[in-house]
Formats: sequence, structure tokens, C-alpha cells
Amino acid sequence: RKSGGNFRTVVFVGDDEELLNVYDRLMTDPTRGYRVLGYYGDGILEVKNTKLQPLKCFGGLNELLENVHQKENLTLGDDMYVCISRKKANVVKILSTLCEEQVIRFYYVPVSVESMGISLKRVLLDDMEIFMTYDNPLQNPVNRAVKRALDLVRSSGMLLCMLPFLPIIAYKIKKQSPKGPVFFKQPRTGLDGKEFYCYKFRSMHPNKDESGTVQAMKDDPRKFPFGDFMRRKSIDELPQFWNVFKGDMSIVGPRPHPVALNEEYVKLIDKYMVRHFVKPGVTGYAQVTGFRGETEELWQMEGRVKRDIWYMEHWSFWLDLRILWLTGKQIVKKDEQAY
Repeated sequence: RKSGGNFRTVVFVGDDEELLNVYDRLMTDPTRGYRVLGYYGDGILEVKNTKLQPLKCFGGLNELLENVHQKENLTLGDDMYVCISRKKANVVKILSTLCEEQVIRFYYVPVSVESMGISLKRVLLDDMEIFMTYDNPLQNPVNRAVKRALDLVRSSGMLLCMLPFLPIIAYKIKKQSPKGPVFFKQPRTGLDGKEFYCYKFRSMHPNKDESGTVQAMKDDPRKFPFGDFMRRKSIDELPQFWNVFKGDMSIVGPRPHPVALNEEYVKLIDKYMVRHFVKPGVTGYAQVTGFRGETEELWQMEGRVKRDIWYMEHWSFWLDLRILWLTGKQIVKKDEQAY
């Protein structure tokens, strides 16, 4: 084939740039054994790859159709690749019939998802092929049921274990910050963008900013000593197991952000709200891979969002177990980002 033998000739029909992608794939590897003769189309197919020869135009689409029964007036190869609108289904049928009569291999080229500039995943609706923007294993009802069953078992166990310590924690909070409540609740954005109240042990003195627009900082003056200790050891997050038990959250998932923070970052970060296609979690993949705590700079939140989306697309039972294991290690050892 490299020396010019054992090849098949190709003709394109249409003027969509997708045919240029086909041309590139057929010709960049000579061992495929193709020679593209040219194309029929009403527009111009301008070859941008300088390593390939310009394509010759044999005429418009009407000229091709007018000569369907006079094949001697047409240039037809061994293979025909057609890329025209599906609205012209009758034209596609005519060309398909022409190829059958002339023993020409017929290929219909749909517009590829890559050329649209967005990431689409192939899925099946019965036997129908459709595309979606993000692959989410938790859309599978079996996977959802497994994750929910594990969440119920684990959250029930954690809530029972927490009961004996609740009076002690409540006493320490009220002693060091008597004016505020024991529990802090705040609107957060959850599954499918719906709001819910997220519960925590209060770790800060009552302050003006309780909407969540100002993130907790290292040596934050709003924190009282026991509250600082709870934050470093993630004790303040324990009431979220009640959110898990209720079904607002999962044990593992993207961390829920305050509503006000979401309104800020949705304007700054592309695909920011995609992380809400799954339930938020008490812990998450971003938190165990270096993106826990305050996000002082935009790149830090961008990194968190990328990891949240990666988790959503690659969820598995074993991934959840690994995240739980890494979360346990973070709690045991000192985490510089926990404040």
C-alpha cells in the first residue's frame, strides 16, 4: 500500500467539515490503503492540513442527483462517504441505492460530538443511540440503591455512636460561646441544584456573616478554642450524618457549598454547577486529594470542581471505600488545610 498498490478509491458527498476529518484519518496513515478522488457539494471543502492535497470538486449536489441514471457522467470510487443533513433523507436514500447498484460501499457520516466543542458521552435509550454531556454511574438505579443502602447503615451507626458524646460537646460549645445555639444550620445547594439545610456543630461565635460568603481562615477570630479543635478534627461535621440519614447528602460526594458561594463561583468557573448532578457528601474526592479547606485563589476552587466532576463520572463502590480510608488518615494525622 505504501508503494501504491492494493488501495480503494473514495468520493465524498457534502460540504460539511466533518468530511475533512474523515479525509485526514483516511490519508494520514498510508497503510489504510485509500485514495480520495474528490467530492460533490455545493460549498467549498478547504483542506487545512498542509500535508494533504486539496480536494477536487466534481460539481454540486444537484448535478450528482441529475446524473444518477447516467453513471458515465459521474466520478464514483469504490467507497462513498456522505455527510449531508438528515432532513434530506430522500437524497441519502437515492445515494444509498446508487451505491448498491454499483457495488460501492456506502458510509453515512453524522456530525461528530467533538466538532460541537462540547464533551458528549454515548448512551443507549433501548436500541437508540443518544448522547449526554456527562457520564454518571449513579444514574443507574442499582448503583443508587447500593450507595443509599450503605449510607443508611453507616449514618445510623455514626448517629448512635455520637449520642453519648452529644452532651459533652454541647456543654463545651455553650461554655465557650454561650450566646449561640449548639447546632449551626445553613442553606446549601444539593442534588439537582435543590437547597437543603446542612447541620454542623457550631464552631464560631455568632457573627454577621452566617451566609457563608466569607470562608473560614487560619487563625480566624470568629472561632472559639473548642470550635477550632472540632474543625481540625472534623468533629463539627458529625451532625451531617443526620443529613445523610434524611437523604439530603451522601457520606461520600462533592462537599456542599453555601448558596451565596455558589452564586459567586458559577459566574467565574466553567461547569461549576455540574458537581450538583450527584448528592453532596460529608467527605469527597477533592478533600482527600489536596483541596480541603479555604480556597483563597480561583485555581483552588477550579481544582476542587474538576475533582468533583471526575468523582461523579468515575463513581464506584471501591472508590467510595478508598475516599473513606483516606479521610480517616487525614483525621488521625495533622492536616494543615483543616481550619
